[in-house]
Amino acid sequence: MPRLTPPARKRVAGALLCAAAAAVTACTAAPAALEAAGAWQAGAGGASGPPAAQTRVPPAVSVLAGTTPSAITTSFAARLFSFAPVVVVAASKGSALTAAEKAAVAAHAPLLLTTATVSKPLLTEIRDLHPSRVLAVGVAPAALAARLPGVKVVTRAGDLPATGVPTPLRSVAVLLNTGPGLLAATGQDAADEAVLTTAGVAGARIVDVDGYDPRADPTAIEALAALRPREIVALGGGFGPAGRLASRVAVAETGTQLPGGGQVLFPGHRLVALYGHPGAPSLGALGEQDLPASIARAQQVAAQYRPLSQVPVIPTFEIIATVAQASPGPDGTYSYESPVSSLLPWVRQANAAGMYVILDLQAGRASLLAQARYYQSLLALPDVGLALDPEWKLQPNQLPLQQIGSVSAAQVNAVISWLAALTARDHLPQKVLVLHQFMLSMLSGEQDINTHDDDLAIVIHMDGQGTPADKQQTWDAVTAAAPPGVFFGWKNFYVKDHPMLTPAETMAETPTPVMISYQ
Repeated sequence: MPRLTPPARKRVAGALLCAAAAAVTACTAAPAALEAAGAWQAGAGGASGPPAAQTRVPPAVSVLAGTTPSAITTSFAARLFSFAPVVVVAASKGSALTAAEKAAVAAHAPLLLTTATVSKPLLTEIRDLHPSRVLAVGVAPAALAARLPGVKVVTRAGDLPATGVPTPLRSVAVLLNTGPGLLAATGQDAADEAVLTTAGVAGARIVDVDGYDPRADPTAIEALAALRPREIVALGGGFGPAGRLASRVAVAETGTQLPGGGQVLFPGHRLVALYGHPGAPSLGALGEQDLPASIARAQQVAAQYRPLSQVPVIPTFEIIATVAQASPGPDGTYSYESPVSSLLPWVRQANAAGMYVILDLQAGRASLLAQARYYQSLLALPDVGLALDPEWKLQPNQLPLQQIGSVSAAQVNAVISWLAALTARDHLPQKVLVLHQFMLSMLSGEQDINTHDDDLAIVIHMDGQGTPADKQQTWDAVTAAAPPGVFFGWKNFYVKDHPMLTPAETMAETPTPVMISYQ
């Protein structure tokens, strides 16, 4: 049985709801039936009518990590129901599932799956729901009846009592991974369809997620931004832990997406950047033309990579925000901080053109963290990241151009902590933090750099120049020494490379760069 795609799953669920609702209201569009289910349920039955299942509001965020269809459906029903006059139990394999789904919807009952050997947790959950009837579909009724004293086990839907409609849980969203899961394909399909049925009966909303991070799925982001659920139930341990999922959902609910879609940068995007400082041709390609021409040039450079990339290619500005200086300046830092007002037009117009922007810090004797904080108003924008350039970092007694600078893991981690906190506080899409490197000494203690913060994507950017052989040697050294959990970038120099690699040659590097800049 092939794994159902989200549209197919919605059609199945819509058809079931239409069948159950046929006696009450016309149902002409299957997908619309899911959206209308809560309204239909709320209008059916009455306080003096037949007994109805009692739904319960789950915790704010639940991650259910069952690894079998029985475990998944059992724990899911326990989250959404405290009582059910009818419970449907079906075989997790075979042809019984479709009939069981229809019966569960018609009886407003949770649907549980089992193998030939009925598990203790499933029996416990049935007892906790206190049903008067259990419908066994594709399951030997004796296997249930013998262990459920006082409960009548039947095999025909016609033998079930009339039931009312439970109070719908419209504030609950159920996250289902539509990609590869923990179960074999057929088991995953059965579990998902049973969950879909139980969720529909409870009036909860299904949100399909391609993978386990809703921020990485543009469609899931749109759904969560529209629903803004108060409670989340996620099926699959990969969604957890619950605290991390809560933060991810809070970002998704903003609906703000990065250029190219989604809220996670890598590996689902590739940045192709012009590097430099506005109005300063000697500092790189970005400053060789005015702002409109720089946007056009960045778009043209990025376009060369689209035929070579399987993920969206995003034109990018990497703007040198603080520029290394030969003189100490009034603050004695040997670093000029560009006013925020001078960079804002470049940031705003680039973002408006669908570009990403990275602010690069050449800190001299200044504190990297202090300089990053100076640009907080720009870094609070969703499509703006940060870069640190250790080459130009000076120790207290050092002077410019007399050595290659370096930064410590502690200095980098201080920036990481601050930038991640800013990103989390404002529920922003993931931000990039670029660390430039062409000598291993530039990142002191780099194995201690924190590369695991969920709000940041760390890129170590190889800035070596010269012949292809020279650059390859630098690339191999940089990638070999990097800590786990980072991505890699590559810089091409228009003048200082002999010759400069073509886009195809650049993309042939291993690992494939997620960021490519031009200076």
